[in-house]
Amino acid sequence: MSYTLASTSDTTAETVVRNSRFIAVARRINDEGAARAFVEQQQRQYPDARHHCYAYVIGDAVHDRVERSSDDGEPGGTAGVPMLQVLHHRDLVNLAVVVIRYFGGIKLGAGGLVRAYTGAVTAALDTAPLVERVRGEVFTLAVDHSEVGRIESELRARSVSVLGTEYQDQAVLTLATNDSELLHALVAAATSGSGELEPAGVIYTDR
Repeated sequence: MSYTLASTSDTTAETVVRNSRFIAVARRINDEGAARAFVEQQQRQYPDARHHCYAYVIGDAVHDRVERSSDDGEPGGTAGVPMLQVLHHRDLVNLAVVVIRYFGGIKLGAGGLVRAYTGAVTAALDTAPLVERVRGEVFTLAVDHSEVGRIESELRARSVSVLGTEYQDQAVLTLATNDSELLHALVAAATSGSGELEPAGVIYTDR
């Protein structure tokens, strides 16, 4: 089970540790390019900060996930990785967080830095509404052109997610579900038993 931010708006929190300011900004993202652009945006927005540390996790399926982190000049392992561990601990995906540090003149030590960076990320995430990411199955259903309107209407009326329709020799509906057994039953009823669902992958949606 995994979660992500419910909104695409940034979530920000500021903490102060022994005169150093830590500004944590979290954003929902869908790909690594967007994550890099987010980090660069924070660097431009806070150009006079000493450090811009970051961590992100992209991808719903475990085997497809991309994870990156950076200490950005802090001692190795005191910022980026601890930030990433906060995301892991909360089972968060498709999310990037940047922590901007304005040095306050007092060194915090390795343990102090880890606590400061994880605390900043935690403060931002504690205020952010989350949604669960739910795995669903995708199927295609080929039907006669003369029947596609009726069948699609019946399926939609029963809350089946219709992702799209392609018109080939037959009309091909693309359907998504979190309950494949129920979908098979609904398709059988709508097509008088003649419809055959073909597996077409998986999809993740918010719940």
